[in-house]
Amino acid sequence: MWNYEFSAEAEVTPHAVWTLWADPLGWHTWNEGAGKVEMDGPFAAGTRFTMTPPGQDPIRMTITEVVPDQAWVDVCELPELVITTHHLIEEIGLIGEAGDSRTKVVYRTEITGEAADEVGPELGPQICADFPEVVGKLLELAARA
Repeated sequence: MWNYEFSAEAEVTPHAVWTLWADPLGWHTWNEGAGKVEMDGPFAAGTRFTMTPPGQDPIRMTITEVVPDQAWVDVCELPELVITTHHLIEEIGLIGEAGDSRTKVVYRTEITGEAADEVGPELGPQICADFPEVVGKLLELAARA
């Protein structure tokens, strides 16, 4: 198994982050690597979607869990590999005199399967390299909401 986690905090509400996540057709506005996204149904557990990053082949994934304003999980199944990415929102609480909400966003990817030990250390960093930029842009856009 191979895994990686990145998190960042900002003065945003969980709902502001969730609104951006729950709009897959708009992911490209804060995640350049998402490219074109095509959904086979609603943003809900069991829905399959295709993401075509710029200059790359399409990637088929399935949303396996959705907890509004808290988390969602996608899974990409390949021969001998399963790539699972958890997208989590942790409300840290209200801060300051104005009562602003502080939220932590966590992206965690796990690579499992027969080839995980062999392929994970090379493939994983490629998949997760943009997490700091993606989460940063997501939080920046959510703060403007």
